[in-house]
Amino acid sequence: MYTEGPSSLPHVVAWRSVTPQSGGVRRILPDGCLDLIWHEGAVFVAGPDTTAQLAGPAPGDRFAALRFGAGTGPGVLGVPASELVDRRVPLEGIWPAAEVRRVAESDDPASALESAAARRFQPPDRAMVALADGARSALPVTEIADGSGLSERQLRRRSVTSFGYPPKTLHRIFRMRRAVALARAGRAFAEVAAETGYADQPHLAREVRALAGVPLGELVGTRPAPTPA
Repeated sequence: MYTEGPSSLPHVVAWRSVTPQSGGVRRILPDGCLDLIWHEGAVFVAGPDTTAQLAGPAPGDRFAALRFGAGTGPGVLGVPASELVDRRVPLEGIWPAAEVRRVAESDDPASALESAAARRFQPPDRAMVALADGARSALPVTEIADGSGLSERQLRRRSVTSFGYPPKTLHRIFRMRRAVALARAGRAFAEVAAETGYADQPHLAREVRALAGVPLGELVGTRPAPTPA
């Protein structure tokens, strides 16, 4: 069972999960975020992904975590996101052991994570908030940069530090996730491609396979819906 809700920190989502008895492997799609995760007494960082990750926790395994959006994770962790791309890193490799132990051994790991992150939290970079919002809305990079008062090179440099990858990759990830959500809602794949800005359905198929590792039909558990007449 997976649940999520707002954190007391801006641009952060708190989530919990208990692996069902049926177990199985889960495919975790890239989301442009960085997660701080407690798992059965261990605490680690899930860096920003460039492709789907597969996870197969044991039945009954418990997780409590914070998901940092808008590039807020590096300020809490003290390391740039670019050093964590596609990696799962034990928190004791980043924070002092005593601080990690307080979280790992807490009877309420969700609250312990929140408190630890709050002590280190820094106000979000407004340019990175604008970048995240603009990428979700498929705004051109030049328009996002101009609106933030930055050159494209400056925006790219900050994006790599905050998100782990450049603005165009962030745009690809957000677009793919929106397309998957529409497809899971039963929309025809050709319609999904048009609505989310792909050149055509084959373009959508290539991007989903590149970022998710499987075809869209397999990802959403269905065959492609027919194109409306």
